[in-house]
Amino acid sequence: MKTILAAAAALLALPQAAHATATVLDPTPRTLVLTAYAPEWEAMAAVITHGRRVKINDREIVLGTLAGRPVILMSSGVSMVNAAMNTQLAIDHFKVKRVVFSGVAGGVDPALNIGDVAVPEHWGQYLEVMFARQTDHGWQTPAPSPAGAPENWQFIFPNGTRVGNAAQPAANHILLDADPALVALARKVTAGLTLKRCVAPSAGMSAEAKLCLPHDPKVEVGGTGVSAGVYADNAQFREYLFRAWHARLLDMESAAVIQVAYANRVPAIVFRSLSDLAGGDADRNMEYVFDHLASVNAATVVRAFVAGLPD
Repeated sequence: MKTILAAAAALLALPQAAHATATVLDPTPRTLVLTAYAPEWEAMAAVITHGRRVKINDREIVLGTLAGRPVILMSSGVSMVNAAMNTQLAIDHFKVKRVVFSGVAGGVDPALNIGDVAVPEHWGQYLEVMFARQTDHGWQTPAPSPAGAPENWQFIFPNGTRVGNAAQPAANHILLDADPALVALARKVTAGLTLKRCVAPSAGMSAEAKLCLPHDPKVEVGGTGVSAGVYADNAQFREYLFRAWHARLLDMESAAVIQVAYANRVPAIVFRSLSDLAGGDADRNMEYVFDHLASVNAATVVRAFVAGLPD
């Protein structure tokens, strides 16, 4: 019996031992700047200077400077699992002072337009849920909904995520906060920024073919963002997220990044520019038209934010 218990204890200790021996690949404390896919990466890479490239697993990473501050530029990959896995990978192998995400999103709040950059204070995972069974008396969930959970959408009942860190015991969270000090800095440094409103013509197109937004994009700090591993393009569900979650935007990575940062006690903040309206677009999803413009707008705001950091 003692032998079995000892073996079990050794197995449980393995992940901690692996984490403790993770190789630090660069001694410089840096801000980790994450993107999810190519247009976001390209927009950020264009403003990184003095870069040198390293690779971990399949991730290409650039160590350089942004607005004179030392940074790590890394693509998390699309989806919640990739975002969580690769955020932790970076934290394990570099001296990460803070995490900043630069990317695009689908707009949920009708007050936001394509091209706008939103910087939410809170993040939730809208598909950490229970699927209820239908009965003669209505929906029946396998367990009671947690306190503070948003209302259900048909059989989908929000359930939150249980997570803690070295300072706070594990608890169920419907929302996790971006770092308040970083959010306050974002409010201070992003006022008055000029953002891009026109999509440049593609190769072979005339200059007159460029597509311009009917408004000047703006930066808005505050409110709630939500994430799930879903490319969401449904008007009814968009309305639900705005009503029940008070969501301003949705994406496929940010809440996972915020959770990993919280678990590691690393400050984090997310900047997302709207490339589409997540089902609210008039005729079809516009992400394929405006993802480059939105990526550049997010990168513009992130550069101004990093320039305002104290270190």
